[in-house]
Amino acid sequence: MAAKKKNSKITNINSGFTPDRIGILIFAVLLVYMIISIVQYIKAKHVVGYEVMEGSLSQNNTYTAIALRDEEVVENDTAGSVYYFATEDRRVAKGDLVYIVDEADSLADMSSLTGDASAVSLTDKDYAEIKEDIEDFTSTFNKNNFSSVYDFKNSINGTLSKLVNTSYLNNIGDLSSSTHNFIYRNAPSSGIVLYSKDGYEGLTLQDMKSDLFDQTTYEKTTFGSSEVVTADAPVYKLAKNEDWSVVIQVDDQETADYLMDQEYIKIKFLKNQVTVWGQVSTYTNSKGEIFVQFSFTNSMITFATDRFLSIELIIENETGLKIPNSSIIEKNFYVIPSELVMETAEGNTVVQRKTYLEDGSQSSEDVVVSIHSQVDDKYYIDQDAIASGDILMYPATGEEFTVSEVASLTGVYNINKGYADFKQIEVLYSNDEYSIVKSGTEYGLNVYDYIALDATSVTDDELIYD
Repeated sequence: MAAKKKNSKITNINSGFTPDRIGILIFAVLLVYMIISIVQYIKAKHVVGYEVMEGSLSQNNTYTAIALRDEEVVENDTAGSVYYFATEDRRVAKGDLVYIVDEADSLADMSSLTGDASAVSLTDKDYAEIKEDIEDFTSTFNKNNFSSVYDFKNSINGTLSKLVNTSYLNNIGDLSSSTHNFIYRNAPSSGIVLYSKDGYEGLTLQDMKSDLFDQTTYEKTTFGSSEVVTADAPVYKLAKNEDWSVVIQVDDQETADYLMDQEYIKIKFLKNQVTVWGQVSTYTNSKGEIFVQFSFTNSMITFATDRFLSIELIIENETGLKIPNSSIIEKNFYVIPSELVMETAEGNTVVQRKTYLEDGSQSSEDVVVSIHSQVDDKYYIDQDAIASGDILMYPATGEEFTVSEVASLTGVYNINKGYADFKQIEVLYSNDEYSIVKSGTEYGLNVYDYIALDATSVTDDELIYD
């Protein structure tokens, strides 16, 4: 009986450590470990790295521009019906006939000159001119600016009237001067004849404002042949020389500065794909609106009738190290003369800082500093190494220098070595998301470097990983 009781006790002990219970215990331990690890991960600061690669930025360089020309509006001096004979957007010399005034309106019935107005025919050159006008209109038509259709209609009617009038001109001399009073008006100077007026004549870069670019409120008056015109009323205008320009509005000063730095920009006119080089100038008005002007010395006649032009800036894409803008940060540094910095045998850069011993006697200590940039004969030094008011010693002379000057640098945090190391960058170009920075600079970045994707997520010399 005793042996049976003993075996019963052994059976009870073994039943407390069955494989099922051991598995549950191991799972519970692992679960607790996982929960602790997850909590620690959530609470830990996460620094996401970004590998620096070479790249370029695509740019949207298409703009609507306003054309500015040296334009003279010519006014009529005698009331009467006006008949134009010079062809629009063609050059006339000083003294060439532009229009005549019929005071008695005796040319109202043009058939009196030829006997049959229908007999007037257009030449192949005339048809070619009209065809060119139609092609120009269709290539630039914008359904959002339907009023341009009416401008085109008036322009074609004016062209046809002037072509027909020219065919009658040779017959005017057959009419009796005693019965008809024709007043001939010639061009006061050479230039391109334009039969319209829009109020933009005489505008300069300094007159620019954003309202002028609103084509929905733009109004142009077209002068038609055979209309009765009062004295002192405008009848045509002359674009007098090939010096002209186009003006665009840009969103930010950075873009304006970039274009200004180029001095000359190649411009493509989308109307006919013609490209010309324009000299750059900029202006910011009192409202802070920024405008860029491109000036030319040729091709004015090609666009003489256009006030608004769609243009493309042909700019070589900036190529360099492509980094996200979130990685860029501004950091302050102390600026000290380069003569204060020495290099030790171990390769460290140090400065000598003035100190005092416990007995009050003067001494000095070497302080290791990190140089982040050099401008002329001055170094930019980390603020955690020295402080404002520190007195540094010139090694060569023993003279003293008091730390005070502070300046900022643009840079990123390099994390190649496992800690946050500030590196200065030189931004060549940027858009809303990325910047192109110069590679190979002495204190900057190189391709394949790793930087903190979010510069605000780290601090100077912070340990990122072991």
